[in-house]
Order: sequence, then structure tokens, then C-alpha cells
Amino acid sequence: MKKQNPFRLLTRFEWALWLSSLALTVVSFFAFGSEDYLTLCASLIGATALIFTAKGHVLGQVLIVVFAVFYGIISFHFRYYGEMLTYLGMSAPIAVASLISWIRHPFKESNEVEVAHVSRRQILPMLVATACVTVVFYFILGALGNANLIASTVSVATSFLAAYLTFLRSPYYALAYAANDVVLIFLWVFASFADVSYIPMVVCFVMFLVNDLYGFYNWLKMEKNQKNL
Repeated sequence: MKKQNPFRLLTRFEWALWLSSLALTVVSFFAFGSEDYLTLCASLIGATALIFTAKGHVLGQVLIVVFAVFYGIISFHFRYYGEMLTYLGMSAPIAVASLISWIRHPFKESNEVEVAHVSRRQILPMLVATACVTVVFYFILGALGNANLIASTVSVATSFLAAYLTFLRSPYYALAYAANDVVLIFLWVFASFADVSYIPMVVCFVMFLVNDLYGFYNWLKMEKNQKNL
């Protein structure tokens, strides 16, 4: 891929989406009196990661690794062991693998990753792997006394599927992450009942949902443009 300032690649809409995501995150953080600056940093890094992932830029995968570490620590503090294990033990390693895959598959030496089509042969192994990971994590989380077992297990399933599709460079990674965002919104709303300082995490994942839906749209657009070139 060509070396170029990644921020110069953003369109006006993407600048607006990114900056509004950062602004809402910061405003909600201070509005609800949160003092957990690790949460704030994780949210800002995550929002930045998503806008570049939506662009198909490798910087997005680099930032996802960083976000996974931050979010894993935050989840541990609230006893969301599923989120911690998912991000530190699964999302981060797969993000590293995705980063390597994206670097190796640029679209015609551009800053954009080559969009791939998931074949029928790849679907069955992906679904089987997702099912196996989900079952294993269900029992692990149950043994650890996870704060919200069912929701966390669903989060594991959607996170794994999304990470798998990201590695395969499929536009549908964004829909899987959007489904995961919905689960995480529920988890942090539940956490906010006990401590309003976690409301910024709810705002964070609402913005993630918006960004992932845009990511799906943009990847379909990328796929169409690449086929026409």
C-alpha cells in the first residue's frame, strides 16, 4: 500500500462522522461525571479505528488492536469477563491477522484493501468455528460467574463472526459488528443502572453502531468501484 497521510483520505462526510463521534463521546463523558479516563481513551480510539476500517485502511486494524487491550481492561473491572476474553484473547489476535491480510492484499497498490467475496466453501467452516467458540465461551463464562451470561455469550458469537469476516475482507464484517454493537449497548445500559458513569460507554457503542452501518455501505461501494476498474 502507498504511504500517505490517512486523514487526507477522509471525505467531508467521514470527517463529520468521525469528529461528531469524538465530540459526543467527550461530552457524555464529562456530562455524567465519569472519572475513568481509560474508558474515554478507549472510546476515542475505537471511534477512530472504525472510520479507517470503514475506509478499508490498515490503520483501522492497528487501532482495533489497541482498542481491544483498553476495552479488555475496562470489561475486567466490571466483571464482563466475556468481553475481556473476547477482545484480549480473540479480537486482538484476529485483528493482527487481519492487519497482515490487509497489508498483503491492497487494491492495485492503493491505500485501500481489496474487497473479497466469501465463497460457499468458506461459509460452513466460519459458522462451525463461530458455534464452537460460542459454546466454549458459554461454559467458561458460566464458570467465571459472568455478570450477564446470555448477553455476553451472544457478544462473543457476534464478535468472533465479525472478526472472521474482517480477516476475509468481506463487507459483511460491518453488519456482524453492528449486531455486536446492539448487544454491547444493552450490556452497558444494564451497567449504567448501577453506575451512571458508564453511560459514556452506551454513547460510545451507539456511535460505533452508526459507524459500522456506514462501514457496510462504504465497503459495498468500494466493492462496486473495484469491480469496475
